[in-house]
Amino acid sequence: MPESLSYVVITPARNEAERIEQTIQAMLQQTVPPLRWIIASDGSTDSTDAIVTRYTEQIPWIRLARMPERAERHFAGKAQSFNSVLASIQELPYQAVACMDADVCIAPDYYAFLLDKLVSNDMLGVVGTPFRELSGEVYDYRYVSVINIDGKCQLFRRSCMEQIGGYVLSMGGNIDTIACLSARAKGWKTRVFPERIGTHLRQTGTARRGLLGARFNEGMRDYLIGNHPVWQLLRMAYQMKLKPYFLRGAAIELGYIWSALHRVERPISAELIALRRREQMHHLADLVWKKCRPHAARKTRHED
Repeated sequence: MPESLSYVVITPARNEAERIEQTIQAMLQQTVPPLRWIIASDGSTDSTDAIVTRYTEQIPWIRLARMPERAERHFAGKAQSFNSVLASIQELPYQAVACMDADVCIAPDYYAFLLDKLVSNDMLGVVGTPFRELSGEVYDYRYVSVINIDGKCQLFRRSCMEQIGGYVLSMGGNIDTIACLSARAKGWKTRVFPERIGTHLRQTGTARRGLLGARFNEGMRDYLIGNHPVWQLLRMAYQMKLKPYFLRGAAIELGYIWSALHRVERPISAELIALRRREQMHHLADLVWKKCRPHAARKTRHED
């Protein structure tokens, strides 16, 4: 069996004192520990730094990097923290690098599993898994494409990360999707593996706003990343079936429409938007074919 790849983990963290210790405990139990884990405290004003420092004094591969304090919490801050730390560790002999949030819990074999996927397929540039929300919700991968990896934890092959040049400093978010798009544009494959499921210790998008506000913001991000209008309508219809019924899908669609009407500037190129829309239409075509194929087979048997 081939040896596992060496890897580093970078965790941008801003005021995560309530949850980060659970994440640290999960990392300490990894069957394949990282070469280094750098927790980038992004202007934290709570006890995040003190908690991390306590562990750095005991575990040699855990490090704390303090980022400059800033007033607002936004995704560009996460991207900037990650990119800054990444630039500072180029001399380390790692072969893979993960960006992992400070509010997740993962199984002991989590990284061993993902590293094995990279070893088994040289074309894989980014890998990850689904995450279960506090509500118990997990993306239904019967409908959601497995090529866009959840930003709560993305594991990159080093050469892939070097080619895409780190995360895009997008204030509106979707830095995870942009990274996957950029990797595929460079010829890499990206893949979610549902055989492992992590746990998110906070409901997605609710750090600063309520559930409906988070869904409105989600719709805004859908526009920024260039979602096809047809895809977005179908996404709205699907989301309306989830709690809070109707309101959830409506809030997402309103966020998308608001951004379109205000012509909010998108953080990615027209080429990446075109790639995004082609992939969405291909995925929809596949879904339609899978739905129609059993019906066509039954019809053929009946005619025979």
